[in-house]
Amino acid sequence: MVEPKIRDFFIGRIWTRNHTPFSQEKIEKYIEHQFFNIKPGISFFRKGFLQRQIYRCNRCHNTNQHEIVHYNCARCEKVCVYCRHCINMGRVTSCTDLLTWNGPSSHYPLSHKLVWEGKYTEAQHEAAQQLQESIKTGRHHLIFAVCGAGKTEILFPAVEFALNQGKRVCIATPRTDVVLELYPRFQKVFPKTNLHALYGSVPVQQGFPQLVITTTHQLYRFENAFDVVIVDEADAFPYTYDRTLQKAVVKAKKEDAPITLVTATPSPQILSRVKREKWGVSFIPRRYHGYPLPVPRYESLWSYDKKIQKGDIPTKLEEWTKARLTNKEPFLIFFPTIRLMHMATSLFQQLDKRIVSVHAEDEERKEKVLKLRKEEVPGLLTTTILERGITIKNIQVAVVGAESKIFTSSALIQISGRVGRNSQFPTGDIVFFHHGITAEMDEARNEIIRLNREGFGEGFK
Repeated sequence: MVEPKIRDFFIGRIWTRNHTPFSQEKIEKYIEHQFFNIKPGISFFRKGFLQRQIYRCNRCHNTNQHEIVHYNCARCEKVCVYCRHCINMGRVTSCTDLLTWNGPSSHYPLSHKLVWEGKYTEAQHEAAQQLQESIKTGRHHLIFAVCGAGKTEILFPAVEFALNQGKRVCIATPRTDVVLELYPRFQKVFPKTNLHALYGSVPVQQGFPQLVITTTHQLYRFENAFDVVIVDEADAFPYTYDRTLQKAVVKAKKEDAPITLVTATPSPQILSRVKREKWGVSFIPRRYHGYPLPVPRYESLWSYDKKIQKGDIPTKLEEWTKARLTNKEPFLIFFPTIRLMHMATSLFQQLDKRIVSVHAEDEERKEKVLKLRKEEVPGLLTTTILERGITIKNIQVAVVGAESKIFTSSALIQISGRVGRNSQFPTGDIVFFHHGITAEMDEARNEIIRLNREGFGEGFK
C-alpha cells in the first residue's frame, strides 16, 4: 500500500536516496517493491574524435568539467567525482543514487476556482487571452510588460484554465523574494488549490501540489514534472547567465509542455529566441492604473564612498532621506556593495534607529521586508536583491552609486519600477545618485521614456 504523503512528495521529483524527508527503512522498502527508478548521481559519456570522457550531473545536468571534482570518498572508499554546481542542495557524487517515482500517480482535482474581483485593462485582457491560447495550443509565449503593468494578474486565467484541464503548473523565478511576493497572492485567488512555495530552507509542505511557485534553483530537484512552466522575471540574475538553470526549466517540464517567459526587461537573447522560434508575444507598454512610468532623475554625489567610510552621509543623500522621514514615505536605498551598505547602516540609524539593511544572505530578510510593508520600519537599505519582486505602496527609491557596474540598465529599470505601482500612489521619486553618468544609466532612462511614448504617444515628455 502506497502512503499518499510519500507518493505526493516524490511525483515529478528527483531526489538523493539517502537524504529524503522519510525514514531510510521506508525508502528501501519502496525501492524493493520497484516504486522508484534509480540512476547514478554522476554519469559519463564519450565525446569527440578522441572520445574524451565527459562527466554529467544527473540532478542539475551540469557538464562543466571544471565543476566536476574528483575526491577520496569516505562512503564507497574509492575516488569519486561530485558536482560542485548544485552542492548547495547536498552533495551528488558518482556513488550517489538518485530516485525518481515509478509508482501510481496522484489524483488531480478539477475544482479549481479563481477568486479575484479585480478588473483588467484592455491590454491586460488581451494579453491574458493570448497567453491562455498559447497554453491551450502548446506554444511557448513571452509576456513583455512594463513594471507595474499587472503581469501577475495576467497569469490568473491561464493558470486556472490549465489546472482545470488536469495540468500541473509551475511558476518559477530566479529570486526568493519574488516567490515570497507571489505565493500569498496566488494562495488568495486560488483558495481551493493545493499550492506549494519552494525556496532555500523552506520546510516540507503537505499534499500533492498541482501549482508550485519556486525558485529556479529548486527545479534541479524536478524532472518531467510539469505540464506548464512559467518563468517570472526571466531576465533576472542568475537565470540569464546560468545555462544549468535554463536546462533545469527544460528538465522539469514534460516533453511537449509550453514555457512562458514573463519580464519587463527582456534580454536580446530572449527576444532573438522568441523571434526565431515564433513564440506567442504579448506586449504591454503601460501600467494598469494608466499613469506613466516614473522617470529617474540624476543627482551627482561625488566621492560618496569616501564620505561614508569617514562616517558621514553625503549631504544630498541625507536631505533626501530626511524628506522621506518627514513626509512619512517608505523608502528603499540601493547600494552597490554589501560592505558599503553595512558601513552606512549605523549612520542612517542616527537619523532613525528603525532603519535597517537587508541583503541576499540575511536570515531576517523576509521579516524585514514584511516590516516595511506593515510600516513598522520607515525604510530599508538594500543591495540589488530587492530590485524586483517587491511592491510597497507609496515607496520612494534612491540608488547610491548608480554608475557602479552592478547597476546594469536592466537592473536600473527594475529598480525604477518599484516606484508608483499603487493606484493610490501612482507617482513617486526615483533618483540615481552617481559619481559620473554612465551609458547604462542613460540606457535605462531612455528605455523608460521610450516605453512611456509607446504607451502614451510621441507627445510624452
